[in-house]
Amino acid sequence: AFLRDLTFRVIDTAGLEESFDDSIPGRMRQQTERALAQADMAMLVVDGRTGLTPMDRHFAAWLRRQDMPTIVVVNKCESNAGRLGAPEAHELGLGNPIAISAEHGDGMEEIYQFLRPHIDAHQGAQPEDDTAGEDIEKLFTKYVEGAETGFGDETPVPEDETKPIKIAIVGRPNVGKSTLLNALVGEHRSMTGPEAGITRDAVHVDWTFQGRAMRLVDTAGLRRRARVFDTIEKMAVHDTLRAIRLSHVVIMVIDATTRFENQDLTIAQNVAAEGRAMVICVNKWDLVKDKAAQLDEIQYELQKSLAQVRDIPVVTISAINNQRTDQLLRAVLDVYELWNKRVPTGKLNRWLRHMEEQNPAPLVNGKQNRLRYMTQIKARPPTFALWVARADDYPETHERYLINGLRRDFAIPAVPIRFILKKSKNPYSD
Repeated sequence: AFLRDLTFRVIDTAGLEESFDDSIPGRMRQQTERALAQADMAMLVVDGRTGLTPMDRHFAAWLRRQDMPTIVVVNKCESNAGRLGAPEAHELGLGNPIAISAEHGDGMEEIYQFLRPHIDAHQGAQPEDDTAGEDIEKLFTKYVEGAETGFGDETPVPEDETKPIKIAIVGRPNVGKSTLLNALVGEHRSMTGPEAGITRDAVHVDWTFQGRAMRLVDTAGLRRRARVFDTIEKMAVHDTLRAIRLSHVVIMVIDATTRFENQDLTIAQNVAAEGRAMVICVNKWDLVKDKAAQLDEIQYELQKSLAQVRDIPVVTISAINNQRTDQLLRAVLDVYELWNKRVPTGKLNRWLRHMEEQNPAPLVNGKQNRLRYMTQIKARPPTFALWVARADDYPETHERYLINGLRRDFAIPAVPIRFILKKSKNPYSD
């Protein structure tokens, strides 16, 4: 988060309730405890309109026993009722409360004044982490046509391996996305349970696998649009789609005990349309009896319905038993490398001449539609520009012929390939 010149990380937790069983409130309390164990300071948020509740007083007493700076934030103080309830928060024994209206942005200056000395002291005590406060939006570079591209080989920019590989875990509700995240990082970072739809907000976890920095994002389950009515679920879906858009690799989790559904294909098509690399993770594999038949069905559905991306790796796992998760991450690293692949322009154009000799583009008004020149203008995903004599009349079937040839001859399976057609300039037009 950013507040004026301050940069810090905020952990938003679930509501606190006094519950110690395996119910959702009990798991919410456990998640809050884990977040507090990682935090350097705490904010206890109370409702100014309703006043202090016994639960507010109970958890304020709990926070007073923690060895960290804590402040009470009284929210919903945009109205007189909220402002009149704010002084009551002195009773909690956590210092002077700050009255705010989160919806209207009131009270941010007071929060800044509270955070400033603590953040300064913390940064002075520890070396500054260059990536901790990095905004995920800044890690995503949008493609602007013609930017930093030319007609010859581009000098590849060495990848900064200190930047994390951003991995989004997506799928339908209750397929085991949060369980997979917990299995990968080896701790309960995301709340799990048999109830569908527990995860509402995207949960980010920075982690390292085989010396490679990664940022795992557990997302809310995606149901068919016609079944989404709740406003909060609509916001969760929007958050999931944003996580896909900003990711490098998407792990799409499917349930091995159910058929490969149309919603799974819809999610996969959305990932391919965004140009992200993808790995299919078949979870709950330990519960499948006829494994060969189930795997054949999944492969068949992918080839039939996702023709624009061939040979997507399929990894079968059991997240709850932590089986084959290392193989899943190795597949992620493999497709990430393919997603970053570049083909030299000289080699590409020699290949283009050969492909044109084998199967030239159809004639246009009895004239040959020559393929003039081809270059890879960017990676992530591999994107190629093709200059054609008559770009408007160049058929999609011949474009697919070239894309399939690129996959075969330059070993670029499993990732989307984008094509941009350019019209060749006539040197005699002037």
